[in-house]
Amino acid sequence: MEQTSNNKFVVPAAIIIAGLIIAGALFYDRKPTSQPTVNPSGQNQAASPAASPADNIQPVNDKDHILGSSDAPITFVLFSDLECSYCKRFHITMQQIMNDYGKTGKVRWVFRHFPLDNHPKARNEAIATECAAELGGNDAFWKYLDRIFEITPSNNGLDPAELPKIAEYVGLDKIKFAACLASGKFDQKIAESSQDAMKSGAQGTPYGVLIGLNGKKSVIPGALPYSDVKKAIDEMLAGK
Repeated sequence: MEQTSNNKFVVPAAIIIAGLIIAGALFYDRKPTSQPTVNPSGQNQAASPAASPADNIQPVNDKDHILGSSDAPITFVLFSDLECSYCKRFHITMQQIMNDYGKTGKVRWVFRHFPLDNHPKARNEAIATECAAELGGNDAFWKYLDRIFEITPSNNGLDPAELPKIAEYVGLDKIKFAACLASGKFDQKIAESSQDAMKSGAQGTPYGVLIGLNGKKSVIPGALPYSDVKKAIDEMLAGK
């Protein structure tokens, strides 16, 4: 039978394959690990690759929208889509986090945009929040953001006609707002924020990264319940 005649080659082939697997294993064992080597003093002994994609996140800068004390020991960078139903839900969680940790100066919230392709309206809404910031400053940005999440049905359901109404609701000039919205001046900023999200490991929204004063990072992958987020924050505050 053909199967029987082929058995002549099974044993030699198996030996060759096993040898290749062992050689490969030895090669990869010699590669540096992704975790840095740390001495007893806590200092890195040698540079090593990023422990996770979250280490690629762009540092907080003066272009960011920040809620909370600049001296907070924990920075919560959140990438969000304004038409994402999970983001709408998690926005409430973040408000509770800031009520419990922001008022005591322990956490600051940095909001960054990550509008997804399956929510075409989200990108324009992200630009609308940037226009609010340009016309009314940081407070106007957060008020506009809160209002969008408050009234949107999510999943690409917000009527674009509501955007200038929200601007007026938070005290902005509707004519100047409309001009800003049509200008395209914030297109690049939204694109860069989305690139930052993907480089940092985001595969969907919401996506959060907790950053401690020592640079340690902890990922919040999705709309986790308040208790889970609280646990992650408490562990970071405790130095765990």
